[in-house]
Amino acid sequence: MNLQDIPRLSTITKEDFIKNYFKPQKPVVIERFIEDWPAFTKWNLDYIKAVAGDKVVPLYDDRPVSHEDGFNQPHAKMKMASYIDLLKKEPTKFRIFLWNALKEVPQLQNDYKFPNFGLRLLKGVPMLFFGGKDSYTFMHYDIDLANIFHIHFEGRKEIILFDQSQNKYLYKVPFSLITHESIDFSNPDYKKWQALKKATGYKTYLEHGEVLYMPEGYWHYMRYITPGFSMSLRALARNPLNFGKAAYNIFFMRYYDNLMRRIYGQKWIDGKNQKAIDKTNNNLI
Repeated sequence: MNLQDIPRLSTITKEDFIKNYFKPQKPVVIERFIEDWPAFTKWNLDYIKAVAGDKVVPLYDDRPVSHEDGFNQPHAKMKMASYIDLLKKEPTKFRIFLWNALKEVPQLQNDYKFPNFGLRLLKGVPMLFFGGKDSYTFMHYDIDLANIFHIHFEGRKEIILFDQSQNKYLYKVPFSLITHESIDFSNPDYKKWQALKKATGYKTYLEHGEVLYMPEGYWHYMRYITPGFSMSLRALARNPLNFGKAAYNIFFMRYYDNLMRRIYGQKWIDGKNQKAIDKTNNNLI
């Protein structure tokens, strides 16, 4: 893979963000944008355990997709206090994915602001994500192709990004939002996944308090170097084509995929994975 470092800035104005990153749809890391938030000094795993320890949270891991899995169906559940204890005690593949802080722990609203980047951020869906050492997400893009501001807290996190123009090299699985789940994007086997050698993307590492802007529909792979968590703020896709793709994903694709899983079972999943390989490898001919 041909990965360039994501540009990094100490801070940025709304005007410069719109001109240099939003309009050209390029990612950027802003290192010191949230230092006036109470969350900058307060948010760590111990604080979350103190304010949300009794909440039961959904957990996900990196097991292969099964036909029995529904859309965004968790693999386990646990109280937040127990989960954070697990993160600190031993490596675990369990992650928290898309946990709505605004809904579950209202007092956390006092710790952050909705920054003015010139985009209308969705106020009702600030999502938190947690992971243990070496846990990771499959390479995927979000169903709504939103503009995302990903803010990291505690520890270190590896990020790899691709834009949608790289689909032909990424072994994208049909009727889904993921690439072939057997690919280790931190250390890919280029003999097996030859097309990845032609993929051009971005890479960075996030530390506590840093903000990553991910443009509309960007593929993202995230691996926790150490236990930690992040929050995502989002704004709807502004590109009409991306907005249309988001509507297709939300109102048709996910329901069609679930229907095919019920009808054909694991054959549907296995067939999609094989098509991802065949279609991508055909691009090399």
